[in-house]
Amino acid sequence: MPAILDAFDRKILVLVQRDCSLKAEAIASQLGLSTSAVQKRLKRLRSDKIIAAEIAVLDQAVVGRPMTFIAALEIERDNYDTVARFREWARHVDAIQQIYYVTGSADLIAIITTRDVESYDRLTAEVMKGNPMIRRITTNVVLNTLKTSLFVPLEDTEG
Repeated sequence: MPAILDAFDRKILVLVQRDCSLKAEAIASQLGLSTSAVQKRLKRLRSDKIIAAEIAVLDQAVVGRPMTFIAALEIERDNYDTVARFREWARHVDAIQQIYYVTGSADLIAIITTRDVESYDRLTAEVMKGNPMIRRITTNVVLNTLKTSLFVPLEDTEG
């Protein structure tokens, strides 16, 4: 069941999605709430796992991982245990940033970042070796990132 969020919760979530380092005092002054009210709401939003993480987003090129690959993985038919095994295996591979279980010709889509093509080739060899039920990986190389975001739009706060 979805959590019940009021207008203030939604406004707080919009603000912290844009900048998770905002202090409760700054949020309170923007919304016309007391600092303690904002602190209580933030504590509840975190404990209810509505705020799942507070992270720093790095510039991949500056930190030496300029290459992004979109990998479409196909698994052998009628072997959906492979999805769970791959998810567990990939949990320990930081280069695999995101994985989606999808419809269409591929079964999984993975977003992967590496230093170079050779690093990606080594990683895909590990994927195939560690997950023999994956029968094919089709790769798209990202030439230019036009937008990257994990922002979740909240209908009641959009104009």
